[in-house]
Amino acid sequence: MAAPQIAARPGGVIATLAFAGTVAAIMQTLVTPLIAKLPDYLHTSSSNAAWVITVTLLVGGVCVPITGRLGDLLGKRRMLLACTVPLIVGSVVCATASSVVPMIIGRGLQGMGMGMVPLGIALLRDVVPKEKLSSSIALVSASMGIGGGLGLPIAAAVAQYTNWRVLFWGSAALALIIGALVWFLIPDVPAGAKGQRFDTPGALGLAAGLVALLLGISKGADWGWGSATTLGLLAFAVVVLLGWGFWETRTKDPLVDLRTTARPRVLLTNVASVFVGFGMYASMLVIPQLLQFPEATGYGLGQSMLAAGLWLAPGGVMMMIVSPFGGKLTDARGPKFTLACGTLVIAAGYALSMALMGSAWGLMIVIIVINSGVGLAYGAMPALIMGSVPLSETASANGFNTLMRSLGTTIGSAVIGVVLAHMTVSKGGFTFTSENGFRTGLLIGCGVALVAALITFVIPAARAAVAAPDPDATAKAATPEDSAVDA
Repeated sequence: MAAPQIAARPGGVIATLAFAGTVAAIMQTLVTPLIAKLPDYLHTSSSNAAWVITVTLLVGGVCVPITGRLGDLLGKRRMLLACTVPLIVGSVVCATASSVVPMIIGRGLQGMGMGMVPLGIALLRDVVPKEKLSSSIALVSASMGIGGGLGLPIAAAVAQYTNWRVLFWGSAALALIIGALVWFLIPDVPAGAKGQRFDTPGALGLAAGLVALLLGISKGADWGWGSATTLGLLAFAVVVLLGWGFWETRTKDPLVDLRTTARPRVLLTNVASVFVGFGMYASMLVIPQLLQFPEATGYGLGQSMLAAGLWLAPGGVMMMIVSPFGGKLTDARGPKFTLACGTLVIAAGYALSMALMGSAWGLMIVIIVINSGVGLAYGAMPALIMGSVPLSETASANGFNTLMRSLGTTIGSAVIGVVLAHMTVSKGGFTFTSENGFRTGLLIGCGVALVAALITFVIPAARAAVAAPDPDATAKAATPEDSAVDA
């Protein structure tokens, strides 16, 4: 059946893509309220149940850059529709699972849908008028954080008051709605890299290297950082990714154009993205635990999972509110200025936590400030990237940037996890994270955000619009930063 010919409706396009990104992010936090009970539900061990979370991270990290490149080759609308299929199937598999293996398979399929966000951001450049581009990029990019912030209390409420399988039936229904919205509201624009070939060796090499790297980082604390398994995976990742980079610089149509990625403006933005991802995730590890730790510790606040999620929810709402203002700031001062502001706001939020971590209200204020900074930063990074790459590479370049953010969250999870696991106190025969451990985790988040700010300050100013590598390529639409004054 041929796709319907649809005239672009910017409002519908932006709303659909923001909704898709939010739902994709909710899929990541969907099982968080269940993690303590999953061993009982699935008749397995806690270590096996942990793979229900890990596999989504691994599959998402591998598929995001590949999906982005396929979007450039085959069309972004087509790939958005394709991403809904594993989301639906994976959700149904999880909803009907009674053991750990099908649950892991279903969660892996859900991870494949994470490519929606970079595809959606890249599509905005094709169909949204210039005057709405910055604010729409900011909203769709921030949808990842919005979904993460709102997903936890929603999932906790559903898990507490209904059967846990309702979570996955609900996610299947949401994925179906996304597919319908994409079909009817997203225009079918020509593929930017149509006629080029797909780099299969590059995709396989990147997949192998990323799986080894992300697996080594995410499971290193469980396996031991000095264990043969962890060190072997990390060494394998280094060798494979170096070989992948060698291949990508010598093949005609690479999966990721590393020459473009190596441009200082793109490279430094991606490096900053790693630190921003770290900075965002540090708060998501520390603050929920502080809220839920028993009051008997002297610093825990004794909140239930649902209550903790509700205290965190205003942070997700604030990210949604701040995103359009970030777009306007980008139009006025350029995305570099917006990114610098975002990273400094994140650092300020962590600094506030030193004085406010003693109450739930205080921690709510902290997460609101941090997420406001994340909203600014997440909206600015794709604008920086898209202003520095040809139209034929927007989806793959955004996919790579999304991968850098995911790498930052993975590293952040590992580092903060080690800090919280090793800075402990013992009381009543139990050992748990000390107050200094939580403070150290928050201070690390502050330091990482400041490093991201320093990196942002040295990003070069915008140049003229990027020329396409194809001499027959049509003139490209200007990006919001082509005429903006960078900080």
